[in-house]
Amino acid sequence: MRVRKDECVLVVIDVQDRLVDTIHEHETVVENIKVLIKAAQILQLKVLVTEQEKLGVLVPELQSLISNSLKFQKVNFSCCADSAFMRELSQIRKRTVIVCGIETHICVLQSVLDLLTHRYDVLLVRDATSSHAPTDRETAIERMRDAGVMIATTEAVIYELTEKAGTQEFRDILELVKERRKLFSA
Repeated sequence: MRVRKDECVLVVIDVQDRLVDTIHEHETVVENIKVLIKAAQILQLKVLVTEQEKLGVLVPELQSLISNSLKFQKVNFSCCADSAFMRELSQIRKRTVIVCGIETHICVLQSVLDLLTHRYDVLLVRDATSSHAPTDRETAIERMRDAGVMIATTEAVIYELTEKAGTQEFRDILELVKERRKLFSA
């Protein structure tokens, strides 16, 4: 199934300052999430962000990109257990949820499984999620795929959402991709 920008919302789960430094490949994950948020803004997708209580605030490099009105504090691991989050998601009226964040095997996994239960289509961005241990991350991704979640990478998702070349959106997206590639080739 293809994802289309007019059917999608981006959800960023728990990329918080007290947790992120202990996450496997956290620099890459944060950079990919940053690119996803910027692409969502170019493509006019809503971005919802969660923060797990007592783990600090969203990392500064992402905080500067999002509106506080779209941030949700939660106690439960699954963002779907938060009524304000679910109310906002429902009001957006999009059926496909693009998910990224940390930790893959806890909050991301439980949120994704609950989103499926609520009959959302879910696309997990593989290179924009991680856990402390790579084995936990990979096992959670396998479990989500087995449950019916689509799996993609940052670059694949943003190009799929952009759909075609020759537009201003494409040129803006291309600049994001070029910046990202420079970072990862250095």
